[in-house]
Amino acid sequence: MTAQMVLTFGQEALLMLLLVSSPVLGAVLVVGLLVSLFQAVTQINEATLAFVPKLVAAVAVFAVAGPWMLTLLVEYLRRIIESIPAAII
Repeated sequence: MTAQMVLTFGQEALLMLLLVSSPVLGAVLVVGLLVSLFQAVTQINEATLAFVPKLVAAVAVFAVAGPWMLTLLVEYLRRIIESIPAAII
C-alpha cells in the first residue's frame, strides 16, 4: 500500500462524510436559524423551542434521505472492501 493510496482512501472517506451529513446538517442549520430569528423577534427564550424543531427536522430528513444515504454508504464500503486485495499487493 502506497502513501498515495492511503491519501486517496482518506480523501474519499472525508468526501463521503461530507456528502452523507450535509442534508441533515443543512436542514438543522436552516431550522435553527428560523427558530433563532423567531425567538429574537418575539423575545421568547425557551430552550425546548430551540431543540424540538431541530430534532423534528433531523428526523424528517433522515426519513426522506435515509435510503439514499444508506445506499451511498453501502456502495462506498463495497468499493473499499473490493479494493483491499489491490491495496495489499
